[in-house]
Amino acid sequence: MNPRMITFYLMVIPAALLFFAFHTLPALKGIYYSFTNWNGIALDYDFVGFKNYINLFKDQAILDSYGFTFKFAVVGAILINLFSLVLAVGLNAKIKGKNFFRAVYFLPNILSVLIVGFIFNFFFTSILPDIGEKYGIGFLTQNILGNADLAWIGILLVFLWQSCAFNIILYLSGLQTVPTELYEASSLDGANRWQQFWKVTFPVIAPFFTINMVLSMKNSLMVFDQIVAMTNGGPGYSTTSIALLIYNGGFSGGEFAYQSANAVIYFIVIMAISVFQLKVLQKREMNM
Repeated sequence: MNPRMITFYLMVIPAALLFFAFHTLPALKGIYYSFTNWNGIALDYDFVGFKNYINLFKDQAILDSYGFTFKFAVVGAILINLFSLVLAVGLNAKIKGKNFFRAVYFLPNILSVLIVGFIFNFFFTSILPDIGEKYGIGFLTQNILGNADLAWIGILLVFLWQSCAFNIILYLSGLQTVPTELYEASSLDGANRWQQFWKVTFPVIAPFFTINMVLSMKNSLMVFDQIVAMTNGGPGYSTTSIALLIYNGGFSGGEFAYQSANAVIYFIVIMAISVFQLKVLQKREMNM
């Protein structure tokens, strides 16, 4: 083995060992514990086979959390890509202060999710109701985070604000790859702005749309920090996502093995949705 290959292995092997120790091994142990009745504290436990997996489909709290998470993920993924694409097209245009606006829109991506969540918690529970009372704006006087039907909307707004930042950067990268000659040719053919976008821009950036849709759906399904900071799953259990349910039940509810089984199912669901999205969207790319 030549010295160059030795250098490469010295760079790769430590990272691979760390990844295995802190990611792969805990995941494998979680799968192992999902077939037991361990509560996360006791020194002994028994194997129960697929009992935990069977009980998951009978647990109404888990079914409700899946329903909330899927609703949040579908709405979140669609809105994230809609807003991100619109803003990216605007930021890609020849406007004054373009770099400034790009920095402003990317700023939420580097802020702590928990800190932002706590700030918006205070904003929704104190500042907005005070403004509503002061100026007689009825709908602002209500704390939406305390309303079981509206709390998820407050979480969604914060989630969108932070998530759009990264997607905008990806769309901007895609827009840089569109040849200007295509716009010139389409203009000569009489295409308007919308036709240029739909017939020229969007087909070229279709791969970026695919990866953004997959990432935004995955991140929406795994929503956790915003909920912890803003509602902690309440009011009641109306905003309890799957990730939050696994965390609460596994680490403080004495359901470590049971929630490990839930986590395994959750992983399979996210992987299946991601693969399905890739197949459908990549097929669409080829058709375009």
